[in-house]
Amino acid sequence: MLNSISLQNFRSYKKTEFSFEDSTLIIGPNTSGKSNLIEAIYLLSTGKSFRTDKDAQMLSFQEEVGRVKGKTEEDELEVVLTNGMVGDSGSQYKKFLVNGVAKRRVDFAGHFLSVLFSPQDLEIIVDSPSLRRNFLDEILDQVDRDYRVASIAYVKALRQRNALLELARETGTRNEKQLEYWDNLVIENGSFITAKREEFINFLNASTKDIFDFVVEYDKSVISKQRLLQYKAEEVAAGITLVGPHRDDFSIHMFGADKTIHDVKFYGSRGQQRLAILQLKSLELLYVEKILGKRPALILDDIFSELDENHIVMILEEIGKQQTIMTTTHREFIPAKLLKSMKIISFVK
Repeated sequence: MLNSISLQNFRSYKKTEFSFEDSTLIIGPNTSGKSNLIEAIYLLSTGKSFRTDKDAQMLSFQEEVGRVKGKTEEDELEVVLTNGMVGDSGSQYKKFLVNGVAKRRVDFAGHFLSVLFSPQDLEIIVDSPSLRRNFLDEILDQVDRDYRVASIAYVKALRQRNALLELARETGTRNEKQLEYWDNLVIENGSFITAKREEFINFLNASTKDIFDFVVEYDKSVISKQRLLQYKAEEVAAGITLVGPHRDDFSIHMFGADKTIHDVKFYGSRGQQRLAILQLKSLELLYVEKILGKRPALILDDIFSELDENHIVMILEEIGKQQTIMTTTHREFIPAKLLKSMKIISFVK
């Protein structure tokens, strides 16, 4: 459980502190800083932003250093942000601390567990495969340190391998010795990532679904020596690696009246697609609890304006099962009886 958070030079916050209880509601108009606060909470949980991959964008305008500190029931967590103008390295970086001790991100993530539900999650089914890969990565990053390590190693090896393929495309000559080294790394780490993703998808398919019944089809891009050899010429022509988990996808299939299955992306109504996402998020909470034995905090970022009344009721039924921190633009979205038991943080633009 997250008890408090303090922000310094983070987004719109110069120096601010907030405290949280079992259920906390953050109310305010758009652009008042609600999502900035949720981003800071997510940063303490995962070591990453869900809104940008450029750390400096989380800093207040023209500031060189920012800090996000949080206190849980067990730890004091801190992320230090810089814009690359501080220190001798001359490059942008984040620093992670747990109880004052510096950690790598792979050892920082997981101290405060959370599941985030934001408006962009409603597009997981219908938008690009990258959103679906991000969904898989976000949950597996939190529950499995080895997955975090493999993901970092895979991205690094993939970047180096792609650079060699681009060079081969430009010169017409492959450096087989160098490629063999990076081939081994992408195969080893890519195969581990695929296996862990498959375990999670098997969990989804085996789980009871009380909101919306579906099956998930994992379109995995297996990486192996045989497949790299198979696409050898095509990879040089393209200058990039054509197989591996960076090309994975999955699809969600609902059941028709005649027991046939149909892809929700193409055949589901907007309401059915949203029910499928609500079910995915519910199962995400269960998966974290199953793997780590702890119920993660549920973070809801301004999703009520995107849902109808029935869907809102489904979300509110999850409150009380774990710590819940949510934002909304309108107090009336929350039943009066529930409001009485919640801590209220009001933002005035």
